[in-house]
Formats: sequence, C-alpha cells, structure tokens
Amino acid sequence: MNYNQAFFELAVGRPSQLPAPELPEIVFSGRSNVGKSSMINRLLGRKSLARVSASPGKTGTINFYRLPGCRLVDLPGYGYAKVSQSEKLRWAELVEGYFAAGRDLRLVVQIADMRHDPTRDDLHMLEFLSSGDFPFLLAATKSDKLNRTEYQNQKARYEEIAAEYGAGLLVFSSVKGEGCEELRGKIEMLIKE
Repeated sequence: MNYNQAFFELAVGRPSQLPAPELPEIVFSGRSNVGKSSMINRLLGRKSLARVSASPGKTGTINFYRLPGCRLVDLPGYGYAKVSQSEKLRWAELVEGYFAAGRDLRLVVQIADMRHDPTRDDLHMLEFLSSGDFPFLLAATKSDKLNRTEYQNQKARYEEIAAEYGAGLLVFSSVKGEGCEELRGKIEMLIKE
C-alpha cells in the first residue's frame, strides 16, 4: 500500500454527515492526548497530516483519511474532564452513531498510554468492542518514555488486559517507530481480505 498517497478526506461532527461506507475502514480510538494523531502520522510517514493538539479535548469530530483501498478513521478522544457535559454527550452520540452505521470495519486500534494502567474509560471501550464483536487490538503507546524495567512490567500488564478481552497487543512508539511496521502489515493483510 502506498502510504504517501494518503490525504485528509473530511471531518464529521454528526452521524448524518458520515460518508458512504464504500471502503474498508481502520479505526483509531482512545482517550484525549493518548497519541492517536501521532500514531496515524507515523503510520503514514507524515509529520502533520493528522493534527496533533497541544491541549487535549480539541478534536470533536471523526476525521477520515483516504488511502488507496481503505480509510483511516480517527475518532474523537474521550475522557477529558474540561469538556462540557453537552459536548461529551455529542461526542458519545457521534461515536455510537459511527459504530451503529454498519460500516466495513476491518480493525479498531484501541489506544492506551503504556506509562499507566488503562483508565476506566479505556476498559469501558474494550468491553464495548469485545461485546460488540468488533475486530480490535489494544495498542500501548508512548513505550519510548519507559525505562527497561517499566517497559517489561507494563508490557506484561497490557498483555494480561488484552487477553482478558480476547484482543492482541501492539506496543507502539511514534518517536522510535516501534510497532509501526507490524501495524502496517496487519492493516494490509486485513484490507486484502
């Protein structure tokens, strides 16, 4: 797959604006500031196609990126306390509307910060994906910020959590590129199916 041909397609703020599900989709989900945009940029070999926000809770839309043969879908981050309750509700309706729309979801990359245990919201999302029979994996980001002992301990912890929900684990660093080729390979295999 030629990742250089990726481009920003559109941002959607309401379920009624979702584009026709004409392509397989790879979805990126996680709390605010967990590294979704950085992961997408690393995956695509771009510095700033997906906008990285300095302050969490800024992306209130579903962002679609088009590649030859598929779309990457960046869901709005959840769990940021300073966002109003009405905005949180709108985000929830938007994300639920996306998952209920019968789209060609090949993989949901559920992202959590490897430096910490998954949050209650992260676990809620893992439960939602598992009980909804969505194809997903747990991606532990920011692995480059841990020393060797912390890395091994957190990796073991995340492997246990992934196994609890019947998911695979991907350790990822947008800085060092750890996990990037593995994720590309998985996406390419799933798109061909």
